[in-house]
Amino acid sequence: MTTESLPRTPAELGLPDAPVEARPADPAVHHVRAKLDREIRALLAHEPGTRSGVDPEDLHQMRVALRRMRSVLKLSGELVGDGAEPVRAELGWLGQSLGEVRDHDVLIGHLREVIAGFEVRDQAAGRRLVAKFVTERASAKRRLTRALSSARYSTLLREVSLLTRDGASAAAASEKPHDLIAGLAKPHRKLTKAVRALPADPPDDDLHALRIHGKKLRYAAELAQTSAKKKQAAKIKQLLKATKDFQTVLGEHQDAVIAAERMRTVLESADGPMGFVAGRIAERELSRRAEVRATWRKSWKAVDSAAKALHA
Repeated sequence: MTTESLPRTPAELGLPDAPVEARPADPAVHHVRAKLDREIRALLAHEPGTRSGVDPEDLHQMRVALRRMRSVLKLSGELVGDGAEPVRAELGWLGQSLGEVRDHDVLIGHLREVIAGFEVRDQAAGRRLVAKFVTERASAKRRLTRALSSARYSTLLREVSLLTRDGASAAAASEKPHDLIAGLAKPHRKLTKAVRALPADPPDDDLHALRIHGKKLRYAAELAQTSAKKKQAAKIKQLLKATKDFQTVLGEHQDAVIAAERMRTVLESADGPMGFVAGRIAERELSRRAEVRATWRKSWKAVDSAAKALHA
């Protein structure tokens, strides 16, 4: 399938002209459909910029829209029918391609900032170091472009769009009692359990997993927000702020871990000026990692307090 034949607009996917809206009193399934509708429109809006690569923020926002859809389908997908889980799996396929390029964007942007603060005599070696990752990023971007131009991607878009509409199986599911706000207790419990299981000095992978748990709670709160009454909405707003801060803190940790590991890889094969610069950066990233480890539990307590207040 050629790029020209792919569905590129909401209309081509059969979506209505205006985004689907859900009122607080509407059944939970309406809120799930409305959320999927908003996110697939966001994904489509950022696709041209992702393809062109002019602004890395487009790829970032496309990936965020995809992650939000996956989270909604994981938490409440049964409300929109049996097709939810296969679609969620396919979104994971696309997410891998987007994530590979996004990880390079984050690394390259950070390295450029760090190297800009080095002495002039180290700048040339620093630029050569960045160029190595720019080349890797170009290869990842070509793989992503192929994915976005594939029949598989076209099918995925159409399947997501179908989940935003009424259907026999979804109509039956809508009769099931489902409280989106009460449903926040489940991702909060999972996050709490993960935190309590950590040792005093957690492995890097465990903190990364913790960030994912926090992100799932945040996305679930975003979905529940549209069904909340005024008093509940204020509490959910606090939870959203706390989970966003938590995600930012642990995101800093993960970025530092990745950057340090990539510098170790460079040091295995590089010597001279580039090896020297890579060593300096690795030391800096390990220091950044240590700083985050000293503070993340404070941001977790804010999340826990906000979640408990919601169900008090």
